[in-house]
Amino acid sequence: MPPDATETKRRILDAARREFAEFGLAGARIDRIAEHASANKRSIYVHFGPKEDLFDLIVIDALRTMADAVRFDAGDLPGYAGRLYDHLLAEPSTLRLSTWANLERPSSTDDEGTTYCKKVDELRPRYGDAAVDALVLTLGLVTAWFAASPALTSLAPSDDGAARRSIVVAAVAAAVAAMRSTGAAT
Repeated sequence: MPPDATETKRRILDAARREFAEFGLAGARIDRIAEHASANKRSIYVHFGPKEDLFDLIVIDALRTMADAVRFDAGDLPGYAGRLYDHLLAEPSTLRLSTWANLERPSSTDDEGTTYCKKVDELRPRYGDAAVDALVLTLGLVTAWFAASPALTSLAPSDDGAARRSIVVAAVAAAVAAMRSTGAAT
């Protein structure tokens, strides 16, 4: 009977998540993943295939974990924005992985699309044809501070995450209200 590879797989996935979050797909090295996972390169390829497949798996796992951790409520996008902001503050590697995927893998995987389709479907009764717009604006406002240049964010007088969270929630509430007032939301 072959040995159980569960622990080896877990170590590889943990090391791969850190590696891909820091270096992206192009900069990540299987050698470093193997070293940090205390595994050999061959076991990575046997369990997960080529580096691109491992990257896609890591990204979709991060998105699924976030979707499971952050309750989505189509009737309360500002509340969702606050919860999502909190999650990204606690798990910055999720946004880094998603950003790398957008830069290096511009066409989405089926799994990634499914993550968004469910939310858009829940938004349609409230926002109609503007459901995608509502989600894009919400996600954009939530991630704006995290994605801003350090040259800009360093100019902030303080690092008050609670105040920033409040601003994000208020901005999403304003965006939702603007969509309703312009007739974009049904």
